[in-house]
Amino acid sequence: MKKKWEYYEINKAEVENIEKEYSVSEILATILANRGIGVEKIKTFLSPTRYDFYNPFDMPDMEKAVDRILKAIENKEKIIIFGDYDVDGITSITVLKSYLKDRGVEASQYIPNRLYEGYGLNKKAIEKIGKEKYDLMITVDCGITAIEEIEYAKTFGISTIVTDHHEPEEELPNAIAVVDCKRRDNKYPFRELAGVGVVFKLCQALSEKMGLDEKEHLKYLDIVALGTISDIVPVVDENRVITKLGMMLVQCTKNYGLKALLNSTGYSTINSTAISFGVAPRINACGRMGFAEEALNLLLADNMEYANKKVNDIIKYNNDRQEYEKGIYKEAINQIENEGLANSNSIVLSGEGWHHGVIGIVASKITELYYKPCILVCFEGESDIGKGSGRSIAGFDLHNTLMQCKSELVGFGGHSMAIGLSVKRENMQKLKDKFEAIAEKSAIKELCPVIKIDMNLNIDNITKEMVEELSYLEPLGEANKMPIFAFKNLKIDSIRALTEGKHLKLTLKSNKNTYVNVIGFNLGYLSDEYVIGDKVDIVGSLQINSFNGVESIQIKLEDIMKSV
Repeated sequence: MKKKWEYYEINKAEVENIEKEYSVSEILATILANRGIGVEKIKTFLSPTRYDFYNPFDMPDMEKAVDRILKAIENKEKIIIFGDYDVDGITSITVLKSYLKDRGVEASQYIPNRLYEGYGLNKKAIEKIGKEKYDLMITVDCGITAIEEIEYAKTFGISTIVTDHHEPEEELPNAIAVVDCKRRDNKYPFRELAGVGVVFKLCQALSEKMGLDEKEHLKYLDIVALGTISDIVPVVDENRVITKLGMMLVQCTKNYGLKALLNSTGYSTINSTAISFGVAPRINACGRMGFAEEALNLLLADNMEYANKKVNDIIKYNNDRQEYEKGIYKEAINQIENEGLANSNSIVLSGEGWHHGVIGIVASKITELYYKPCILVCFEGESDIGKGSGRSIAGFDLHNTLMQCKSELVGFGGHSMAIGLSVKRENMQKLKDKFEAIAEKSAIKELCPVIKIDMNLNIDNITKEMVEELSYLEPLGEANKMPIFAFKNLKIDSIRALTEGKHLKLTLKSNKNTYVNVIGFNLGYLSDEYVIGDKVDIVGSLQINSFNGVESIQIKLEDIMKSV
């Protein structure tokens, strides 16, 4: 697939200013400038402290939320935490439940089953909570659009505090407090916290109101960092403070569950990559397979023996998820090939018995493979209504598109890049046709992936110290991506495909006979397009590869083309 190489516009004066002010290399200074981190913010970005958190009481309704929780503690009311089944939701419940337990409050929790209830508050759950005579319900990572459900909770005598980070609708829920920095009347200086970040601010506010030592909320930063990195929110500003300090705690975490998870991943370096690709998928697998409570129990484990036993169960759920994923992916690819959809503007497919909790991952993989918006719908048993998940590409708004397809749908929700939906079996073809027509008008075939390049580098000048300095950028994530560099006019010294043709392995050399190893994951098909001796330009990230105790510089390949 053709990709567009696009360079950041480098402000040389700003780069020089950063170099002098903070005694960093030109490369690191350039990356910081490219990320839009001004000179006045770099100190906090590189070395944040606990003093860099904003005042939690600047958040909407925070004072009301704190006062109501303190009243519940004083009166020994029954409290339940209503959360979500993904990593952000699980970590949100973990932090708030643990914090309240330290205050002598044994709060319960409710996590809707993804397969039967879907996301967020629902009336059947409210009925169950009402029958168990709870006085106060605190939502975490959900609730901002649950207007009817919160009114319904009142009929059972339940007071509700909403803590969320999603976009509200025109009307806010009529709750005791609605703590969400995306409210239109928000004055909090940062609006991109994850759900667990909002919970952390609630705990910070409670600590301040009760005059507690700040360690009482700071000690949960490892779990807050886990949820923040996993939820793909921008890792800048206060999220940067949370994740930078939190990852320091992750390195020496006292949370038995997190420690067991980290040990199970096989990652030798504990960084944002280990969280994003090692820990997060295992926790998410529990929710996808309908066992979110198991992930919560792991993070609440009070001894290592139990945590190790529980993590084995979670590994099984993740293995099951992977097997379902492989099966659905294979069926979907066969459909695409049989129906000639590789040449269409969009991909809309349905399948019998596809696992609803897994189709979103498969849709993401198909979108990445073909670079087209994709919707997968699963029909189960005798049901006439299928559940679907969609993923999109930059430049094509899924939510706006489905707004135009409302007559073909039972319902939908989400945002421009990811969507959930339900559709009647009889309307599937109408949905396909209408979606394809809209995609065609949007000139999908003219869109291509863009690789943002920080700068050109010469492999003759790269040192191990230079690569290690890039670790200052950790933790990486949204709005603070892995730096990408261009390397030009290199000669292929060796080239081969690995892992049954899946990956690409190269050795490249410069005109001065400096050699560098290059690894291209899922790019094995390119081994037939190049031969030894070809001059190429590549883009990729710099890594230190350790093999048999020997460390060497390696480039992780993003794209390659023949030199002009």
